[in-house]
Amino acid sequence: MLPRSIVKGFSRTRLRNLLVLFFVALAIPTAILIWQAYGQLKWEAFHQYRGDAEELTRRIDQQLNNIVGIADSYAFADYSFLVVTGDPEANFVQRSQLSGYPVTAGPPGVVGFFQVDSTGTLSTPLLPPAGTEVSDLGIGDRELYARQNLAIRIQNILANNALVRFRADDGGLGSVARLEAAAPQARAEEAAPSVATSSVTPESLDEIEAEPEDDRAYDQGVFDELRQRQNEPRKVTGFLEFADVEEKSETLERDLAEEQALGGEADSLVSPGRSKRKEQSALPESVSPAEAEPIQNLAGTAGLRISTFESEIDPLEFSLLDDGHLVFYRKVWRNGERFIQGFIVDQAQFVAEAIGSPFAGTALSAMANLVVTYQGDVIRAFEGTNNYAYSDTGIGFEGELLYRSRLSAPLESLELVFGINRLPAPAGAGVLGWVTLVLAVVLVGGFIALYRLGLGQINLARQQQDFVASVSHELKTPLTSIRMYGEILKEGWADEEKRKQYYDYIHDESERLSRLISNVLQLAKISRNEPQYDMQPIAIGQLMSNTESKIASQVERAGFELRFVNDANDVSISVDEDCFMQIVINLVDNAIKFSRDAAEKVVEVRSKQTADGNVVLSVRDYGPGVPQDQMKKIFELFYRSESELTRETVGTGIGLAIVYQLATAMGGSVDLVNVDPGAEFRVVFKAIS
Repeated sequence: MLPRSIVKGFSRTRLRNLLVLFFVALAIPTAILIWQAYGQLKWEAFHQYRGDAEELTRRIDQQLNNIVGIADSYAFADYSFLVVTGDPEANFVQRSQLSGYPVTAGPPGVVGFFQVDSTGTLSTPLLPPAGTEVSDLGIGDRELYARQNLAIRIQNILANNALVRFRADDGGLGSVARLEAAAPQARAEEAAPSVATSSVTPESLDEIEAEPEDDRAYDQGVFDELRQRQNEPRKVTGFLEFADVEEKSETLERDLAEEQALGGEADSLVSPGRSKRKEQSALPESVSPAEAEPIQNLAGTAGLRISTFESEIDPLEFSLLDDGHLVFYRKVWRNGERFIQGFIVDQAQFVAEAIGSPFAGTALSAMANLVVTYQGDVIRAFEGTNNYAYSDTGIGFEGELLYRSRLSAPLESLELVFGINRLPAPAGAGVLGWVTLVLAVVLVGGFIALYRLGLGQINLARQQQDFVASVSHELKTPLTSIRMYGEILKEGWADEEKRKQYYDYIHDESERLSRLISNVLQLAKISRNEPQYDMQPIAIGQLMSNTESKIASQVERAGFELRFVNDANDVSISVDEDCFMQIVINLVDNAIKFSRDAAEKVVEVRSKQTADGNVVLSVRDYGPGVPQDQMKKIFELFYRSESELTRETVGTGIGLAIVYQLATAMGGSVDLVNVDPGAEFRVVFKAIS
């Protein structure tokens, strides 16, 4: 129980306000701590996935570096169809590793390799040099036709991007003499499946041959200006797979700008050392028949001569062409003449296989979007799959920048930008959620319990105050009557008939005082947990007889009729006789008080044995009964009904509470049943014989 000094002066409203303030004082710091912990978990999850994005970017960059490194290692002679193997003096040649068809060397999506000399002449390792019989090289008519188609495609791509000009001379890719080397049936058949962009037809040949040749000298500077042309504002189209990618890209760009404004810089990977190199090369070149040399492994006389020279090779460079293709190229110096060597790559396939496939195979694809940009322009976006099985509930950061990084040279123009689609909750978020729930339940439940406890203590204090006032009144009223009648008798102011009546009043009031004092003493023992019961087996007949003599005069003087019905004479129960008497007296006293205005003033006390071996003692009155909502409350200590009837009756509110506690202490139970008319209290004890 709360100290009386704390409870004193408290009201329901004051207690509620105080507890609300106390709850807020605890809840706000707790909520702040939980929010901080949750925010920390969010940032830990963010940085974890940012590390994953960084690792994925490094892995993609490393794979591309390996591919570029292999392409960088190709010799100058590898860009020809035939290369010299072994000792150059042995005049032994073989196919170049770049002459295979379909083209498999190079990065994913490679279209084909090319070489441009200082005059703008375009060649490719797909076609054998002039002066050789293709049949001696193991190339059939259909394959040659497909190779020519692919060569035309390479020429068209370069020409459409102003890197070479269409040429129709005998040495050009569009040479009628070269194309007519293919068998008529091969030209009539459909091109090989791998060549889908262009095909050789008589109309296309006429168009190529009719193309007027520019008199101006070809300038390889178009390759030098390639990067500058890429910096010009343009709109890249044809490569966006998602309708909202531009909007997402703009959001990411804003985030990146904000990050840079705060002093952060976009991450970039450190490119490995790349430098020029020199190499000795031997190459079979087309010459006039007079200058031709015999080639050991070629039948007949081929118009070729083995040339040995030193070349200086620059590292590969990379650019995005206006039509969307990617081009890797390098500058090569041979005897003072500059050549451009390189290969063309299909952008969509390259980005999908080199970047999209590794991204799709990681957990990042479930919670992030990947945008691939070239010098700030979006060229491809990979939408997150959003089927992450870890948690259906994200933890924020949607639309935020996760990580961005440029690839290393020569792909530094490409940038990978990871944006969060839905950041899954980390494992600690579940634990934090349960902790939050438990704390909320404990706080709310604790304060509700504390409020009810405090409210109960306030009500108890008030009931105790009311009890003291009631007891004082209950003691004062009979004492006043006893004193008044005693003085009358002492002074001899009453005649003989009045004396007997006054003696009866004094006797009744003293009995009333005795019952009150007995209840108060019993309540004190129960409150101090000091009750001592002398449990003895007693026959119901004897108990009922002793009880009748105790309450008969009380009932009669109150103007009631007492009915005693005993149907269990031969049955015994184990009780404390004094406590049993007190139970019956209190029930009878309660029946008299609450049925004073009844039409039938009868108090009925009955005992009977039930079929289950119990003995039921019942006390019934013929009054108004007890309201249904108060049938359980009337056994509470100090409880008194707020009805008008109760306000007119005297009492302390402890009689029925003592009945309930005494019956329970002796192994019995108490129940109340409304009958018509009146109410019936039933006390049940276990029979022992």
